[in-house]
Amino acid sequence: MRIALDATPLTVPSGGTRRYVVELTRALAAQFPDDEFHLLSDQTSWERPAEFRNFPNIVTTAPSWRGFRGMWWSSGLAWESRRRGIEIFHGTDFSIPYLPLRPSVMMVHDLSPWKRGPARARDAGRVRSRTPYLLRMATMILTPTEAIRRELSRAFGVSPARIRAVPLAAASCFGAASQAVPESDTKKTWGTKETGETGDTKGESGGGPQIPKPYLLSVGTREPRKNIARLIEAWRIVKRSRPSLGLVLAGAAGTDDAPYRQEPGLHVLGRLADIEIRDLLNRTAAFVYPSLYEGFGLPVVEAMQAGAAVITSRDPALVEVSASAAMHADATCTRALARTIGQVLDSEMLRNRLREQGKRRALRFSWQATARRTRATYVEAIRRF
Repeated sequence: MRIALDATPLTVPSGGTRRYVVELTRALAAQFPDDEFHLLSDQTSWERPAEFRNFPNIVTTAPSWRGFRGMWWSSGLAWESRRRGIEIFHGTDFSIPYLPLRPSVMMVHDLSPWKRGPARARDAGRVRSRTPYLLRMATMILTPTEAIRRELSRAFGVSPARIRAVPLAAASCFGAASQAVPESDTKKTWGTKETGETGDTKGESGGGPQIPKPYLLSVGTREPRKNIARLIEAWRIVKRSRPSLGLVLAGAAGTDDAPYRQEPGLHVLGRLADIEIRDLLNRTAAFVYPSLYEGFGLPVVEAMQAGAAVITSRDPALVEVSASAAMHADATCTRALARTIGQVLDSEMLRNRLREQGKRRALRFSWQATARRTRATYVEAIRRF
């Protein structure tokens, strides 16, 4: 089978959608070596990811089509797919060809473009305008959770029979964490020099950011729906009785990138490598992810796989993914979030239970399973078409 996947998410250096394309494509290529997987995009600002180096059945050659600017989705992609003998197209981020000339599978990560307030995505207008039409054109639709599958069906009247919920997974590196430093040792840091109270400091030895323990950790692009401002306020409340407690915010700048007030214990880091995030997860007192809306919540699965005690919100997708392996707080209330954090920090038994249950829960997700279920959806789309 020759499958084309939209490579546009590879134009950004990080993020959940890029992770989805890289990990899914690699897992598909490994499990189905007789298939060809063509990464197609009219964008030129991306290179073949290093993760693809051992897979000759992943094709990343640039399209030969050089049509008028802005006509890729209406005609250029159809021309290129015909030239390559593509049998099915997988839109990895809300997009499929405008003309239904061959079967297509469309990934809908969440419905944030249609949300008011803090959940809305940066490019919400573009997605809102064309997605209702594309939902009708798509042969099959994928969502990362049953929560989004139900929400999508209700919001757009799409038959549930055309939607498949296929979960994502953490990268394998998050399951190979180094031995944790004992929690009682709050003086040790990474690297070879002490860090200041704020800033993005890298160790001279290359071991990652140097953060004094204990600390809370949150990872993700800084945008309003991630609820970072409320997390900071909750941390300040908890810190009144735990003066040494730090808060580490790791992730790329986003739409909510107002400068945070520098204060002791608050560490606002930029984009980090996976191994650096893994080390932060391995040493954190608790991982806190108070997002107001998610389609899946990859950072939560990564944290569980790395063995961190997880605190998250009551968002339906996050509850579905983490189940009883995490503490679920009312993330719309600062004091309720602070109480949940305090409850976890006060009980070593609870933290250990969350760590063990989180590891077991993370085992339920794998990119191999995601690839198998995705390819089964390709087969069904071809049959339906």
